[in-house]
Amino acid sequence: MTDPMADGENLIQSPVGKRRPHRGTGSLSRRMIVIAAGWITLLLIAGGAALDRFLTDSVSDNFDDQMQYVLTAMIASAEIDPVGEVRLNRPLGDQRFLEPNSGLYYQISGEGFEDFPSRSLWDDPLKPRTDVPSDKPRFRNAIKGANEPVRIAERAIILPDSDTKWVFMVAQSTDGLDLQIRQLRTVLFTSFGALAIGLIVLAALQTLYGLWPLRDVRREIAAMRSGQKHRIDENSLPDEVMPMVTELNALLDHNEKQAEEARRHAGNLAHALKTPLTVIMNSATAQAPDLSETVIREATTMRRQVDHHLARARAVGRRGHSHSRAEVWQSLESVERAVGRLYRHVRLDMAGNKELAVRVERQDLDEMLGNLIENAAKYGGGSVFVTVEDAGEMVLILIEDDGHGIPESERARIFDRGVRLDTSKPGTGLGMAIVRDVAEIYNGMIELDESEDMGGLLVRLSLPKAS
Repeated sequence: MTDPMADGENLIQSPVGKRRPHRGTGSLSRRMIVIAAGWITLLLIAGGAALDRFLTDSVSDNFDDQMQYVLTAMIASAEIDPVGEVRLNRPLGDQRFLEPNSGLYYQISGEGFEDFPSRSLWDDPLKPRTDVPSDKPRFRNAIKGANEPVRIAERAIILPDSDTKWVFMVAQSTDGLDLQIRQLRTVLFTSFGALAIGLIVLAALQTLYGLWPLRDVRREIAAMRSGQKHRIDENSLPDEVMPMVTELNALLDHNEKQAEEARRHAGNLAHALKTPLTVIMNSATAQAPDLSETVIREATTMRRQVDHHLARARAVGRRGHSHSRAEVWQSLESVERAVGRLYRHVRLDMAGNKELAVRVERQDLDEMLGNLIENAAKYGGGSVFVTVEDAGEMVLILIEDDGHGIPESERARIFDRGVRLDTSKPGTGLGMAIVRDVAEIYNGMIELDESEDMGGLLVRLSLPKAS
């Protein structure tokens, strides 16, 4: 039977574009069919054995009951004649007792008396035992004559007007019983074999039919790889497969978004580097006297552009890590030491919850806090105050300075790359853009406002809280 899913080998794309076989863990449908076939076979063997035992015992018990009935009838019709011999006052109804070697026999034996056999025994009497019980019949198997297997029912009785212990025996050939049991087992084996084959075929069809939607998913993925489709169609799939397809489509959306981000930032980087390179080329072509200063200035600009896009690329690559965690206070202390060496005249104070952590990589948190606190130290009046607060699912970091602040009309524009409101101090205008981009990558946000206490700029940085 053809397996619709696989034959245990998947084809994957090699680095050189050729398809090479890859040994997987085996076919899912084959596993299900083998398990179902093994379980069905085990159950049918156990059930068949139990049913065979029950039916065989029933047939044998019925065989014994018939002989016991004849034995009871013999005892009931037996009497002692005037000379002390046992005889039957009425003949038994089965004609086979009168036919020689008919397969049904009886015999009455008593110590000191001749046996009283049925005519069917002819000249081959039964051999009684001396330990025959008198309270109930006893059944045993024996061989009559040369090779005729018989089953004997026997019981010892002391008849009225007699002191002799008479042994009543009824014997019947077991050929008919054995034939009946063989026929029963033949029917049982044939029917259970047909049932097993039918159930295994049914399990195979059920497995193949149940897993058929996965074949459709494989075709949809092949169509996407060839460019015929962009997503897997979810309309014709069963409910059990829908969550997997939905997650797969979501993964495709996520990958496309990342690819689009990569293309956009590659273009932005190319555009950002184009102008400095043009300036350098023009200065070099014109053999400008300030060529060295121009190269240093434009190279610094290009380095900051590259640093900005590398920081964003690192954050994008790490944002899916569920184990990302950074202690806010430790990062603030590290930034405080670095800023204190650069701006020795600036006083930096910190307050708030020292135990809070965010779901951000430590390097990215240092980059964001470093940019914000450096800007506050550079453009403020000499005092910077940082507050860390617990805001439910977010951690709120407030950075205030005592500078001139930023007009409300200019606050949105300050996040554009390359925008600098104060050109009297060195910089490239990328710091705020880096902070905004990295914060958004981690599902955070940044807002600008006016500080009521210090009069300068208030920056609110919100980042997801780590558990």
